[in-house]
Amino acid sequence: MSEGAPSIQAPAQDAIAETGSITAHTARGVVHCITIVGQIEGHMELPAQNKTTKYEHLIPQITAVEQSEEIDGLLVLLNTVGGDVEAGLAIAELIAGMRKPTVSLVLGGGHSIGVPLAVAAKRSFIAASAAMTIHPVRMNGTIIAVPQAFAYLAKIEERIVDFITGHSHISATRLQQLMRETGQLTADVGTVISGKQAVTLGLIDQVGTLADALEALYGMIETA
Repeated sequence: MSEGAPSIQAPAQDAIAETGSITAHTARGVVHCITIVGQIEGHMELPAQNKTTKYEHLIPQITAVEQSEEIDGLLVLLNTVGGDVEAGLAIAELIAGMRKPTVSLVLGGGHSIGVPLAVAAKRSFIAASAAMTIHPVRMNGTIIAVPQAFAYLAKIEERIVDFITGHSHISATRLQQLMRETGQLTADVGTVISGKQAVTLGLIDQVGTLADALEALYGMIETA
């Protein structure tokens, strides 16, 4: 840092009510925790009764965590039903691009675009009682029934598959099989997998609790 340049400040110490985040100071390091819950909101605002995570809140937070000299690592807690694909991928790419230690923990659910968010961290955990739903890309609103529209959906799906397989141990072939399974979801295609199945498939690193995730994160901080 050049002389006289302003230092990057950490995000607010306690912004639970506004953004679902908090910074915890311990003897083993300083950890910033963000929560990704409900539906990930993109460029369009969702109805007020929806529980949402706004990407414009998370993007500057993650950027500040990476640059802040006060923070040693990032913990991402997930319980999401999915949401905007591009907003979710944008957040996932930021997490994956961090040099600081990062750990994710799936609690309850990490569905749809929540899967890339879960695998984006350097180490991923899932609660034994949690589940993840994997399905093809869906599109809301008017769709023009032309080949270009379906080619566009295929390209979006390819981006998601590439990201997930690039940050986990599952193969693209197996992931696409799970996306197109027809025997599990009512009136839909896809697969619901449990915490243990997610680990067996190579999607998530380990079944664990909050204590396990924090222990892994502090261990990464200490060896960084």
